Amino acid sequence: MTPNRSRSPAADRNREPILAVLQRLLPPQAGVLEIASGTGQHAAHFGAAMPGWDWQPTDADAGALPDIDAWCAGLPNVRPALALDVLSMPWPATRRCDAVFCANMLHISPWPTCAALVQGAASVLAPSGLLVTYGPYLQDGVATSPGNLAFDASLRQRNAAWGIRRVEDVSVEAVRAGLQLQETVAMPANNLMLVFARTG
Repeated sequence: MTPNRSRSPAADRNREPILAVLQRLLPPQAGVLEIASGTGQHAAHFGAAMPGWDWQPTDADAGALPDIDAWCAGLPNVRPALALDVLSMPWPATRRCDAVFCANMLHISPWPTCAALVQGAASVLAPSGLLVTYGPYLQDGVATSPGNLAFDASLRQRNAAWGIRRVEDVSVEAVRAGLQLQETVAMPANNLMLVFARTG
């Protein structure tokens, strides 16, 4: 791995709690497609922790792929990173996946990426596969932390198309794609993991 690869402090902080949930949800042998891999730290950490997981990192930014590959160098179960924009349908042909994992994308991308994410995931998931997302969310009837309120305001100031999404709105899009919210997992720093499964 190269010494100057990009690093996300948030990924350093959240990788262990996320891994614990994924280990509970997925079997020791599983094929996972990661959307919006960013720096590649999650792919590297999860791939090293679970050598039976066949992990495919992707990112919409082709410029990020070398960093992802640098983080994952030497891990035989992590495939070379692919360029994948969720809005470009259909997604590149791939094997059926046991899980699609996406962290911290929906709040820093336009709302149409949500429908694209659930539709794309439904197209590549195995019959018993799961879509698992991580990040900050708003929930009806649940008080939003001051930190998330401030974060949401800052996001919308940077880009009017960004913002923390409501779990209920994401769930509606998922149902349209044939996926149902199965579990909502509270995570550190006021984040959530949403677990979606096929409805039929």
